[in-house]
Amino acid sequence: MRLSLALMALFGRNASAFVARHHHAAAAAAATAGRFSARGLPVRVGPEVVNQPPSGFFPAAAASHRIMSSSSSTSLSMSSKKKEAPFETWSFDAHCKAMEWTPLPSLTLTVSSEFAPLDADLVLVGVFAPAKEDNGDDDDEDDDKGDGDGEEDPPVLTGEARALDEKLGGALTDLMAENAKAFKNGSTAGSSTPTLRVAVPGSKAKRYVVLGMGREDKDIENGTMTKIGKSIASKCDAEKKAESCAVLLPSKVGSDADTLSEISTAFYSTLYADNRYRTGDKVTTPAEDLKTVTLSLEGGVSDQSSADAAIKYGEGRTMGVSLCKDIVNAPHNVLNSESLAESAKRIAKESNGTITCKILGKKECEARGMGAYLGVARGSETEPQFIHLTYKPRKGDINSKVAVVGKGLLFDTGGYNIKTAMMELMKFDCGGSAATLGAARAVGQLAPEGVECHFLVAACENMINDRAVVPSDILTASNGKTIEVINTDAEGRLTLADALVYADKEVGAERIIELSTLTGAMMVSLGKEICGFFTTDDDLAKELEDVSKKTGDKSWRMPMAKEYNDQLKSKVADMTNCGTRYGGAITAALFLENFVSKKKPFAHIDIAGPVWSDKTGATGFGAKLVTEWVTRQGQLKKEETEEEKKKD
Repeated sequence: MRLSLALMALFGRNASAFVARHHHAAAAAAATAGRFSARGLPVRVGPEVVNQPPSGFFPAAAASHRIMSSSSSTSLSMSSKKKEAPFETWSFDAHCKAMEWTPLPSLTLTVSSEFAPLDADLVLVGVFAPAKEDNGDDDDEDDDKGDGDGEEDPPVLTGEARALDEKLGGALTDLMAENAKAFKNGSTAGSSTPTLRVAVPGSKAKRYVVLGMGREDKDIENGTMTKIGKSIASKCDAEKKAESCAVLLPSKVGSDADTLSEISTAFYSTLYADNRYRTGDKVTTPAEDLKTVTLSLEGGVSDQSSADAAIKYGEGRTMGVSLCKDIVNAPHNVLNSESLAESAKRIAKESNGTITCKILGKKECEARGMGAYLGVARGSETEPQFIHLTYKPRKGDINSKVAVVGKGLLFDTGGYNIKTAMMELMKFDCGGSAATLGAARAVGQLAPEGVECHFLVAACENMINDRAVVPSDILTASNGKTIEVINTDAEGRLTLADALVYADKEVGAERIIELSTLTGAMMVSLGKEICGFFTTDDDLAKELEDVSKKTGDKSWRMPMAKEYNDQLKSKVADMTNCGTRYGGAITAALFLENFVSKKKPFAHIDIAGPVWSDKTGATGFGAKLVTEWVTRQGQLKKEETEEEKKKD
């Protein structure tokens, strides 16, 4: 009654009709609710769900009343006040259009011939452990055993390190002696002593750490400088409030470009922190107070400009690793085919003119007969986006034309053969595309000469809807071959089939490598630290082995057992999309061979294991490997041509 009087006071006579309708609707709703409540059926009362009758049971007036009470907002938020989202994502009616990128740390890493420890808050002094006496035992085994019963000679500080130790009254020597058992006299590359704090009147305390570089009598192996770079970054992060760091490296390290770029890549990569989806005190910034890190080399820097370029090379390579991690870490409500395509466009935009971007949509893919790719894409929320980035050097001749293909499944439910485990990790099924686009970003920054490279990704999701492929469907790839879909969870190879045909026929690449998180069988075979690669070309295999050792992205060549092709025979089509559970990684590689010309060098790289760490998330695996492989191609072809001329 009070509501009726209030409405009439506000709106006059016009309110009476509204009031009558309002009470009529309320009464009808109450009566209906009473009837269905008595039958134990659900009824909605106001905004809370108590019990509600089946659809179509409400009288018109009651339905009208329900609509009025629930249509005040169409946003995902329960509040009418609009709040700024912590990151861009989908709305109820639209998918996300872009993915944010993690910026590199805002600090400066430099190389200098001068060592200035007094100007730094944190000082790291690198030392090699003394050479071991040859007693016939395996050195590596001895290192693993620790100190044993005997005592080893401590490192002998020389040059700048010795001068600093003398200024500190022998404190660095004492620090190593007190921690000899754990530090092992620096015999393990990347090891370190606890931090020594020295009070300085009228200033912040200086902090000193001794950094292990390995054994003096051993060659510096691939990966050693990566460990050193990681250790430097970790110490800078651990020492809070340190704004500057000076690092002294022994003369044995040298100042060659490979050494410095390896340290630089590892240093910047270790400081990566994905804060895109964190808020408040959950945001973490490694080494947040650090502004400068100076690498000083005993014996000086032979070529300062080359040293500076090596540091920039490492930074550029890290940009690729960082993007690779961003793509794999991104959730599906942020990363879809269209937001990945937007990142590809951004790569081209930021490449200083070295990369162009072309995106093929549904119509362009249909025109090319990409039935295998589009068959999978039918289950996606977003339109298929076939990404084609083309890198060409700014100057000079092009000696080699290559292609890198990456599997771009932004989320893999398994389709109608739905996954029963690891579903929450299936955002990493785009790991191949992440490595490919990460490498494209790095290559665009580094601008290697002599090579033209095409980076290709057939982006979509493997989801379930009324249009998605089902087991027994037969798809036709763009080279005309027909494929019987035995298992919808073997979908990545279907998208790759059309991407490989495109790389081979339309692009005309002379050599092709492809990366994908393709099989669980590969994880069973090689674990979570090593990828497996398949190729029938021995020269390409050697290249990948060398690049793997150089970058630290570990790999192992796997067999291409032709007899396993029998597993791919179909009763109704040219082939099936998968074999039995035995040798699954091999049959996947054999399947992909059908979509590349037989005489063309081609390698399939299965990175299912190392792309993800249960402890830290995305690893960035593959980005360095691809970047290094592409960078070498122009020079390799040039050397091959010169060698052939000499023979003639």
